[in-house]
Amino acid sequence: MENNKKINPTESELEILQILWKKGSASVRQVHEVLEQVKNTGYTTTLKTMQVMTDKGLLKRNTESRIHVYTPLLTLEKTQNKFLEKMMGGLFKGNAKRLVMGALNHKEISQEELQDIKSYLENFEPSKS
Repeated sequence: MENNKKINPTESELEILQILWKKGSASVRQVHEVLEQVKNTGYTTTLKTMQVMTDKGLLKRNTESRIHVYTPLLTLEKTQNKFLEKMMGGLFKGNAKRLVMGALNHKEISQEELQDIKSYLENFEPSKS
């Protein structure tokens, strides 16, 4: 049961993880300053969420100084992979084509992103000998 919690952060927890993945580690105050730029949330809510995340094994808290510093225990890549596996197996019933096409149709893609996708897909094409 504990392992499921580790790989299934809530939406609020994901917002905090995004900040910590970018910063590497941060205090509650530093995380809250970034969060309050995009949503109306109280400092104590941020603090409580980060305490819960520590209890769930999503964050590690360094208490060596007066100001506690939090570091994510999950990597961005591992979290993305777990969510993709869940979506592939559930919503898309294992159909990679529907997942990719749905993602591409969901928002406008820049020329740079499109070129990166094309280059990536070339790795899956058989060699032309």
